[in-house]
Amino acid sequence: MRFTPQFLDELKARLPVSEVVGKRVKLIRSGREYKGLSPFNKEKTPSFFVNDQKEAWFDFSSGKNGSIFDFVMLTEGVAFPEAVERLAQMAGVALPKVSPEEQQRDARRKSLYDVMDLAAKFFETTLASRLGAKARGYLADRGLTAATQVQFRLGYAPSERFALKEHLGSHGIPVDDMIEAGLLVAGDDIPVPFDRFRDRVMFPITDIRGRVIAFGGRAMDKEVAAKYLNSPETPLFHKGHTLYNIATARQAVHDGAKNRGEPGVPVIAVEGYVDVIAMVTAGFPASVAPLGTALTEDQLGLLWKLADEPVLCFDGDGAGVRAAYRAMDLALPRLKPGKSMKFALLPQGQDPDDLLRSAGREAVADVINAARPLGQMLWARETEGHTFDTPERRAALEARVNEVTASIADESVRKYYRQDFNDRLRTFFAPAGGPRGNFPPRGQGASQGNWRDRQGMAGSGPGRFGVKRPEVGSRNTPYVVVSQQMAASPLHRGFRTSVPTREALILQAALNYPWLLHDHLEELASLEFRHLGAEQVKAALIDIAAHAEDHASGLDSETLRLELKYRQLGEVLERIEAAITTHSVWGARPDAAPDDVLVTWQQLVALHRQWHSLTKELKDAEQALGQDTSETNYLRLRDVKDRLSRMDGTEALIEGFGASSGRGARSL
Repeated sequence: MRFTPQFLDELKARLPVSEVVGKRVKLIRSGREYKGLSPFNKEKTPSFFVNDQKEAWFDFSSGKNGSIFDFVMLTEGVAFPEAVERLAQMAGVALPKVSPEEQQRDARRKSLYDVMDLAAKFFETTLASRLGAKARGYLADRGLTAATQVQFRLGYAPSERFALKEHLGSHGIPVDDMIEAGLLVAGDDIPVPFDRFRDRVMFPITDIRGRVIAFGGRAMDKEVAAKYLNSPETPLFHKGHTLYNIATARQAVHDGAKNRGEPGVPVIAVEGYVDVIAMVTAGFPASVAPLGTALTEDQLGLLWKLADEPVLCFDGDGAGVRAAYRAMDLALPRLKPGKSMKFALLPQGQDPDDLLRSAGREAVADVINAARPLGQMLWARETEGHTFDTPERRAALEARVNEVTASIADESVRKYYRQDFNDRLRTFFAPAGGPRGNFPPRGQGASQGNWRDRQGMAGSGPGRFGVKRPEVGSRNTPYVVVSQQMAASPLHRGFRTSVPTREALILQAALNYPWLLHDHLEELASLEFRHLGAEQVKAALIDIAAHAEDHASGLDSETLRLELKYRQLGEVLERIEAAITTHSVWGARPDAAPDDVLVTWQQLVALHRQWHSLTKELKDAEQALGQDTSETNYLRLRDVKDRLSRMDGTEALIEGFGASSGRGARSL
């Protein structure tokens, strides 16, 4: 609805700014103005002022200011039309009359909203009934509790062809309304319209104001061709114009913006309904999903309204990477100063729901925190898996980079992208002896330090099969970027996906050398593991060692593994093995000498305790900064983060190639 300037001026005249603001901020008279504490920042001294004569408010702590409409939009998280409606209601003023055609359309839409809400209630009731037992079992298997089902208004559409139609008809809803709302299937070749959704778990889709506008249905029958079925396009629903969970996400972002000094609520786009629900219940409330299609321009606009840099979270397999690349191509022409996106790639074959159930919230948080900026992902797409061993190929890369950056419409963003990529090209094709295309430049891809060293591939000595490797930077070294699979691996992406590497190494050492359980059982018991599966294996090993005859001295590695599999921990064992992507930690491998094993164990335990201590210190520092945004607290937080950053990946440097194992020793 469009509002005339005269109507908006009338609202301003009827509603003093102090009256509107005073409903949220305690104001004190100060001369001709009012003052109070900022509603946008935590502060002790008032820096928020209201001037009724100027019809404006000013917040000097955040730099925000505006009219009564701006205040309602910012504090209540609503769009301009909603703010006007709320203020008109407060002032007791009727909204302007619109044309008969517009009135008819608005009335029609309101009636369709009522139809959709009535359908949602029917599906909810059916899920809770005897007919919904199978659907409840499916949801329980997916880890969705009864409370979660109620929170997201999940439902069940019974298998009968006319169940919903008859229910809505009993409430006086015309069949034409059901068809227009997308709830019935109709057509010239269909004599009697019937229910579109049958024998499906139902996920209501809402607009940004929380009104049900469509449904997504998940089939219970495995033989059904369409596993997921969405509502068709209707006067209320255009699937490329909204996102699943958009209303809740907007409110979460709005609520999070009130708390200055605390981390903002990340906006995360995942792929499916269940993924969104799992993310929200795990503590990521601003999670959304496209509705069965690739991200659209309108959906990207919605994400940018929620956050300047939303995180797009995809599966780490080929399909997920391709989806990320499509999103990049969509975003590039539309980039604006401050508006971009990040990309988080999950472990291959796992979606957020899988990872949350197998590894817990911290594993997902690691993935989100390690999300790669758009520029970094763009560079990876143009370089990974390719060789640039001829001038022509290097020239082609430069031309391609220039072509990609030319697609950015905003002049200032385009300028900085070109500058960034020119710097990358210079580093990538540096002369012999400098950084080369064989590994990411410092600070990119893998984290700080020599990436090849951390893979156990550095040096020019004989390799695994006796072949001498070329020295880094030699003329015989081609310009080769790591493969897509390596780029998506946990080590290269720089985050711990399933089992953190250090926890996996500690458990691997204990499994390969059971005498550690005998000599260091209390030490192992004192360690706190964040991965749920690793904690279960640790507890099982302690229990096995405590009840074994002659303690762990009578155990062998094979017996330990068999016992863990008997305790249903076989899958976790596989995850532990998969988490160790380097062979350089010699003392944890099964062929190391006892002295090297002990040194490696001591170093791993010391590092783990140091990491745990720093993590606790980080939480304390963040809390202190949230309570008092002083320079001292800020410097304290930065210092802790710097120490954590320096420590990250240090376990990869524990080579443990001691003399007892026939190699030169190296310790930290």
